[in-house]
Amino acid sequence: MKQGIHPNYVECTVRCTCGNTWKTHSTKSEIVVDLCDKCHPFYTGTQKLVDTGGRVQRFSDKFGAAAAARLEAANKAKAAKAARAAQLEAERKAKAEAKAAAKAKRAAEFAAKAEAAPAEDAAE
Repeated sequence: MKQGIHPNYVECTVRCTCGNTWKTHSTKSEIVVDLCDKCHPFYTGTQKLVDTGGRVQRFSDKFGAAAAARLEAANKAKAAKAARAAQLEAERKAKAEAKAAAKAKRAAEFAAKAEAAPAEDAAE
């Protein structure tokens, strides 16, 4: 083995949530566990509620809040995008109505001018 690249192998104290402790050797000086041979349902024969969950549950507990925050931010962005689209649509309709009104005004002016032109020709 190469010297100086391996962690120190020290005496370790293992503590269980039930209060049981024992000594072993490890690269860590202390380890905390949820279940041991003194409190595990398989070894004791008694039913015990183990609320630690599996890998998926622990992952969800650790990163679930971030996923929920990301989903909430995505929903806010989607709502903002929909509001902006509605605003742009309203502006487009208003612009189209203004253009139609201006066109109708020009058509009325042209019609009035066209009616006035034959009356002037008849008067001459």
